[in-house]
Amino acid sequence: MSYTLTYSESAKGWTSFYSFKPEIMIGMNNRFYSFYRGNLYIHNSNNVERNKFYGEKYKSTITGVINDSPSEVKTFKTISLESTAPWSCTVTSDLGSGYIDKNWFTLKEGDYYAHIRRNSNDSVLEMRSLQGIGTVSSVDSSVPASTVITFSFKPDSMISSGDKMYVSTGGSVAIVGTITSTSGNDITVDASSGTIPSPSNFVMYMKNPIAESYGTTGYYLEYHLELPVDSSNVFVEIFGIGSSLFKSYP
Repeated sequence: MSYTLTYSESAKGWTSFYSFKPEIMIGMNNRFYSFYRGNLYIHNSNNVERNKFYGEKYKSTITGVINDSPSEVKTFKTISLESTAPWSCTVTSDLGSGYIDKNWFTLKEGDYYAHIRRNSNDSVLEMRSLQGIGTVSSVDSSVPASTVITFSFKPDSMISSGDKMYVSTGGSVAIVGTITSTSGNDITVDASSGTIPSPSNFVMYMKNPIAESYGTTGYYLEYHLELPVDSSNVFVEIFGIGSSLFKSYP
């Protein structure tokens, strides 16, 4: 990705990055002008849509880092926005990643709060969300898309539709499929593209990453806020970004 980097003679330094790429740019009489493909443009005008440069609309984005106690591994649970509107948010650390849909933010006392969710395709088995169910008693796999796995006990009530089931076989762990329902001692799984367990195999489950809010662990957290192109003409202010975090104890 390329940027336009500006230098200020008065400040004697490089002052800013711009995502648009003009051919020539100049400030004059307290106005900012640029040329692009032979046409003259005036910037910061109220006569055009926000985030529209040379006829093309852009997203509003903000990227930053939260790095309190940089020598400690931390768990980042939430993102808070001192803003007039919620933003979509993706987060990345040295040990994980996650995201927040802008519709998940809740307005509390003037600020927007939301818990960080794991990515929908996240299947890191070391996560705390991977929990054991128990040893399989019998399996009815006559219909792979509705494989019924029976136990000699009633499984954990926390297991629900949308969770993933895994099976331990020969020292390795393989995906069985997505849990579609639970009833008594039975769990029904869509195992059409997974490994169907055998009686005496030990199985586990991982909660739906969107439904849980374990947050993201790491030494630091890089966040990326974004407003979609279709809302780029809406006036939005943001004053501060924060996170609820605590020291992680492995």
